[in-house]
Amino acid sequence: MSTTAEEFKAKGNAALQAKKPSEAIENYTNAINIDGTNHVYYSNRSAAYLSQGDATNALNDANSCIGLNPDFAKGYSRKGAALHSLKRYNDSIEAYEAGLVKFENDKGLISGLDAVKKEKEGPPPRTFGGGRTGGGGLGGMGMGGLFGPEMMTKIALDPKLRGYMNDPDFMAKIQKLQADPNSLTTMLGDPRIMEVFQALLGANGMEMKTPDEVKDDLKTKEAEATKEPEPEPEPMEEEDLSEIDPEERKKIEDKKAAIQAKEKGNNLYKSKKFDEALAAYDEAIALDPTSMTFVSNKAAVYFTSKKYDEC
Repeated sequence: MSTTAEEFKAKGNAALQAKKPSEAIENYTNAINIDGTNHVYYSNRSAAYLSQGDATNALNDANSCIGLNPDFAKGYSRKGAALHSLKRYNDSIEAYEAGLVKFENDKGLISGLDAVKKEKEGPPPRTFGGGRTGGGGLGGMGMGGLFGPEMMTKIALDPKLRGYMNDPDFMAKIQKLQADPNSLTTMLGDPRIMEVFQALLGANGMEMKTPDEVKDDLKTKEAEATKEPEPEPEPMEEEDLSEIDPEERKKIEDKKAAIQAKEKGNNLYKSKKFDEALAAYDEAIALDPTSMTFVSNKAAVYFTSKKYDEC
């Protein structure tokens, strides 16, 4: 007995939820080959393509979906998400707004439009969480906020840092930081840049701990480890991401993976496995380049291991 289009769609849905986009695409394609008039198959394949990182084919399927059924809300969500992934922000906004004209309360369209507008406008400067200081990271502050226009003023007013301004190489790096704050990760081996980094942290109510302070923290943690362990908390239910837009789902999953990589780096750092810790922090930064916490942790490894020459 031959497989029906709906059966292929069901197999595609199962594959997509299992994070097997290639298998999902194959099944949705089989469904389309049997019944090319069903808009849902194109919508689902669009989601699978976007999950795979193929925004161009995701856009083509979204357009096919809308062409077959212009009264299907997800068609506009798929189109908006694909255009967002292609960085065609204005077109993405237009797609979401076109959908909202017909479906003004659709949550997928509303959240998608909000996400693309935020990315188009760029991340707003954020402050440190709770105003607390210490070496535990940079809270919610983004790198753009740390290396903003006021950075040159802070350098010029610092008695030690202002001398570096006569060095063209130093100034070139500072200008690169202002243009691309994420490039900090390539400069952590330069002691002057590290001093600037520390000064900017201090000016914003934060500080990077010295190796001696790190040792003191480790001693404290070792002492705490001898205490009776507290009861394990009840496990939290796994968040259901199946109904979230594929692009947003990927961002959430990447952030979770980045935190896991950071924790791995922390454990390696405590074990004095500095090279492996740096690799773990690099993985975290690659997954979530917006978090200054990972950059701060990586910088702490350079300070501790004195690897200033390994830029």
